[in-house]
Amino acid sequence: MQASGKNAGLGLALVSACAFGGSGVAAKPLIEAGLDPLHMVWLRVAGAALVLSPLAWRHRALVRRKPLLLAGFGLVAVAGVQAFYFASLSRIPVGVALLLEYLGPALLLGYIRFVQRKPVTRAAAAGAAVAVAGLACVVEIWAGLRLDAFGVLLGLAAACCQAFYFVFADQGADAEDAPDPLGVIAHGMIVGALVMTVIARPWQIDWQVLGGYAAMGDLRVPALALLGWVVLVATVFAYLTGVVSVRKLSPQVAGVVACLEAVVATVLAWVLLGEQLSGPQVLGGALVLGGAFIAQSSRPAPVVVQEAPLPAVQDREPTSA
Repeated sequence: MQASGKNAGLGLALVSACAFGGSGVAAKPLIEAGLDPLHMVWLRVAGAALVLSPLAWRHRALVRRKPLLLAGFGLVAVAGVQAFYFASLSRIPVGVALLLEYLGPALLLGYIRFVQRKPVTRAAAAGAAVAVAGLACVVEIWAGLRLDAFGVLLGLAAACCQAFYFVFADQGADAEDAPDPLGVIAHGMIVGALVMTVIARPWQIDWQVLGGYAAMGDLRVPALALLGWVVLVATVFAYLTGVVSVRKLSPQVAGVVACLEAVVATVLAWVLLGEQLSGPQVLGGALVLGGAFIAQSSRPAPVVVQEAPLPAVQDREPTSA
């Protein structure tokens, strides 16, 4: 039963990675059709919040128990990651934007080591170094940064937000009253939608874009169909299957599998959008994924607590009365 549960968790993690990986190739045609990237984020997050609102009501006690966790998760892990990611992919290829975002695990190690002042393993540090080397290949730094520099910075900002996603997701996980992750996701989407409403100003959305068609390579696809995919599949379905996979696996194993999202996005962008990467960029992408794999799969060495030996019991001569 335990092996079948792990296999099911692995399958769900793969499905979640594929669903997440399809967000960029569906959103970019909408952005190129005239939809502002921030409006795209608002539509994605607000749509997901609406779908997940029954879960939020079911776990409404979390608002009183964990208000700071929900606020941080919604502001950084939902609004921050999505806003910076969509803004970056509007200026650079989908695969590159997602690869930059997946520097998050490496940045997390730096946060743990230099901010929280906790030790990290050598394997984790090596994974971070490999990921940084891969980033240099992805952006072709030797050629004077051919990619849009601001788009790269936006991708790195998404990576920072993703790093803090792991920080917020770990808060209270070992406590007896650990918050239900489904409730955290639902409330996080609502908080993210409220934040993005202030930032994106959705009343300025060009709704005519959603009533028309968007070009996906050589195809013309209804804009509403693309939006439905982003909200229902690449957000709601992806988050829920990802959470269930974490429960059946460990967070680190599920996180490693989630790195396949970048591969899926790159392949889909090549097939559907005609975006191609150069040889060094493909190599850099492989290094980024490899570094993320090393960094997330490494664990600190277990601390072995040796018990002090019991004092020897000395035999005593019986005392005479």
